[in-house]
Amino acid sequence: MATNQSIKNNIQKKQHHAPAQQQGTTMKGLLSSPSVIKRFEEVLGKRATQFTASILSLYNNEKMLQKAEPMTVISSAMVAATLDLPIDKNLGYAWIVPYGGKAQFQLGYKGYIQLALRTGQYKYINCIPVHEGELQKWNPLTEEIEIDFDKRESDAVVGYAAYFELLNGFRKTIYWTKAQVEKHKTKFSKSNFGWGKDWDAMALKTVLKAILSKWGILSVEMQTAVIEEDETRERKDITEEAEAAEIIESESEPEAKEEEPEKPSALDPDPFDGKPVDIKENDLPFD
Repeated sequence: MATNQSIKNNIQKKQHHAPAQQQGTTMKGLLSSPSVIKRFEEVLGKRATQFTASILSLYNNEKMLQKAEPMTVISSAMVAATLDLPIDKNLGYAWIVPYGGKAQFQLGYKGYIQLALRTGQYKYINCIPVHEGELQKWNPLTEEIEIDFDKRESDAVVGYAAYFELLNGFRKTIYWTKAQVEKHKTKFSKSNFGWGKDWDAMALKTVLKAILSKWGILSVEMQTAVIEEDETRERKDITEEAEAAEIIESESEPEAKEEEPEKPSALDPDPFDGKPVDIKENDLPFD
């Protein structure tokens, strides 16, 4: 019986050697897999079909994403599904971003607002770009900020402000200049993918994440989202190992002949002592 690692290695080997023109077919095939469909149905119910269709549409329309391993795209999308957020890039709730041949989940600023509102603890929450001439005063110590939108001098953005107030009266405000955001991007961003497509949206997400992660009330969902963004970790296959093993073995192994099983040699003992491999639940990434 194939082990979890051997299955994973076979899947990665097949994906690595697959021609570029077959990547779309590979993605479509993975999304049509009963085990993948089952996992999405467990999370989304009847909306699973629509969500997997959006994954395929996103993948087919993003050339950069097609360079990433298909299973990492699906795994990243599963994070968004778990958070019940759409992955349509035009909506700005969640992104799937390619990093060095693998895909990574990334939360948009609208996604942060959505998760914050779900806690039921926020009275107000917002973030905005500040244009040239609008900012009249900003005191980072007392958080006194004065913005006059009527005094805008141009459409040039000079900074970004975020604000929230909880139902208990606690409130916070932050303001970052565009230079501060750029410095943060240079230090922490792993890719220019999102920034190149919508700089303002990524900047708003940066200041909103800063204020919420430091002073906001974080639900379990929001903590999960922050961890998923901050950690660079390997995306595992979300299909059931037993099914994958059956597919791989049927494709790669010749038909077995009826013969007596060989007795394990004392020089080469069976590490599993003839027992099936116990693939534990923790081996699966999103359970």
